[in-house]
Amino acid sequence: MKKDVRGAMAKQSETRDFLWFLAKLAVFVFILRSFIISPFNIPSESMQPRLLIGDYLLVAKWPYGYSRYSLPFSLPLIPGRILASTPERGDVVVFKAPPTQKSDYIKRVIGLPGDLISVQHGTVILNGQAIPKQKIADLVLPVSQNMIDKSAQDGNPSPCYRAKFEETDKSGVRNCRYPQYRETLPNGKSYNVLDLDEDGAADNRDTVVVPEGRLFLMGDNRDRSADSRFPAEENAGIGLVPEENLVGKALVSVFSTDGSASWFLPWTWFTAARWNRIGEGF
Repeated sequence: MKKDVRGAMAKQSETRDFLWFLAKLAVFVFILRSFIISPFNIPSESMQPRLLIGDYLLVAKWPYGYSRYSLPFSLPLIPGRILASTPERGDVVVFKAPPTQKSDYIKRVIGLPGDLISVQHGTVILNGQAIPKQKIADLVLPVSQNMIDKSAQDGNPSPCYRAKFEETDKSGVRNCRYPQYRETLPNGKSYNVLDLDEDGAADNRDTVVVPEGRLFLMGDNRDRSADSRFPAEENAGIGLVPEENLVGKALVSVFSTDGSASWFLPWTWFTAARWNRIGEGF
């Protein structure tokens, strides 16, 4: 009888210790994801060429301070923003997208509070000066399974957005060939952008003044990005984004997959990986 009692007490102690371990682990993960670093994956083409569908990256939570949107599920535990800091032009940021504040988006900071911004024939005009935009070598991107899946989801006839951008090389590999440009901001930060449509809806936008506490954000794939060039409407634009909506700053790419892997075929987890994209910083 005594042995049974001791055994039961030992089991209760083990269960209690295990539950205490899980509670501490949950608190650690909550703190890590809320205040230090968090994972993020890329579901669209809006930040090509820097980010591709299937990229996974880490987002630093501390650079711009903290708000409720720093917390999992946007828990309303932080009033306003604390330890606030405004991003620099050219930073790649993750944020809760207006108007619903429910979805995480990733874009590049182009305009800061007080800036005047317009777009003319695909060129961004910042405070009356055109941001230098130099034509460079085309981006040649192999057609991947996740590009095919996304184009089917969006109703596009080609995984390359337009059939004119699709080509097949001598070995029979399908590629997308996109016109690519190098932009350089006044602070010296440079990055590559895609401009696919001539004088499309996104290429000509009237001047806006960025008010205090807001940011003008754009995707690097200028004709495939719902960003600050358009009013904040669900699935259409985000308007001028409140700094309070910032979640964090893109830090480093940690994994990338072309979408061809199958859960039931473990070796495809390795063949689908785009190893050359791992470790790229911002």
